[in-house]
Amino acid sequence: MAKTLAEIKQSLDGQIGNRLTLKANGGRRKTIERSGVLAETYPAVFIVELDQEQNAFERVSYSYADVLTETVELSFGEMSMILEQ
Repeated sequence: MAKTLAEIKQSLDGQIGNRLTLKANGGRRKTIERSGVLAETYPAVFIVELDQEQNAFERVSYSYADVLTETVELSFGEMSMILEQ
């Protein structure tokens, strides 16, 4: 699995346009689960366009460090490819 920020970015670059489910730490023992499409990757962050029927807002962004520290877990489509240390 990905162990550096560059490896995480590289693996996400190959998933642009694919559906994903993300689990994020919402603080105070809350876990937020959202689904959408990986829209774009930038040098420090990636953008997920969320499903509109489930969420009040259109897009969210997370840093690659969030994935590295397991604050955010990503799984793509049927194949559960969770990026973690």
